[in-house]
Amino acid sequence: MKKSILLMFAGLLLAGTVQAAGGPVRIGAKVFTEQAVLSELTAQYLATKGYRPEIVGGLGSTIAWNGLKSGQLDITWEYTGTSLVAYNKITERLDPQATYERVKELDAKNNAIWLTPARLNNTYAMAISKEIAEEYPQIQSISDLAKVLESEPDKTHLFAMDIEFANRSDGLEGLNKQYGMSFTRNEIRSMDPGLVFTALKNGQVFCGMVNTTDGRLEAFGLKILEDDKSYFPDYTAAPVANKSYLEKNPEIAELLKPLAESLDDETIQGLNAKVDIERLSPAAVAAHYLRESGLIEGGR
Repeated sequence: MKKSILLMFAGLLLAGTVQAAGGPVRIGAKVFTEQAVLSELTAQYLATKGYRPEIVGGLGSTIAWNGLKSGQLDITWEYTGTSLVAYNKITERLDPQATYERVKELDAKNNAIWLTPARLNNTYAMAISKEIAEEYPQIQSISDLAKVLESEPDKTHLFAMDIEFANRSDGLEGLNKQYGMSFTRNEIRSMDPGLVFTALKNGQVFCGMVNTTDGRLEAFGLKILEDDKSYFPDYTAAPVANKSYLEKNPEIAELLKPLAESLDDETIQGLNAKVDIERLSPAAVAAHYLRESGLIEGGR
């Protein structure tokens, strides 16, 4: 009898522990498609593990990062190159693993704990349209582009980019310096990241700054120029957790590991394309992927 009571009491304690697992989790997302997809993947995946996720979307990089460090956000997906150059002001170019280890060490001092990274590198790249590539077959790299710009000083060459790149320390200013280019203010077109692709596709600009895992690259037939002087750092994506949140929920690191490891360049590019080309919602795309990949048995 006493044994049965003890077993029942132990069972109630275990049940209480299971019910207490998880809890609220605030997931930050920047204002572009891939971030919307990554935040939905994370939210839906954690929802099946007993968490109550809330996505805080449409954030600028600095706002999202500061929100994570201050504890206003619990988790966000960040890119190693962004932390290395924009947040930590490191100009040294490192290989992907060294970049990850450096930002992991530096950011831990500011309450941002890098978890297991994905196998995707969403770095910046310069692109030209199929028509421009046919008109200028000599343009294969950014150095080639610089030569064309220098040889046509009387022509206006419009350059489309998102507002953030135009103002980042690892953005336009450094690119111009590295490659000896001198795009004038009248040649710069700052716009929403998605509109850069539209401007390239419609022939409204000469070149544009894009991201290498965007689903519209292939769909729009855009040509990526070789970064032959290695200006752009590695931008491996990984979930990053607020230190205090992770201390209270240490299991989150292992929980997110299989999700992160399932994502590579090709996979995320396909998921991004489903949103930007097929016009599916990030929530629907995430739910389908999580089921098809076997990460969850059902979506929300």
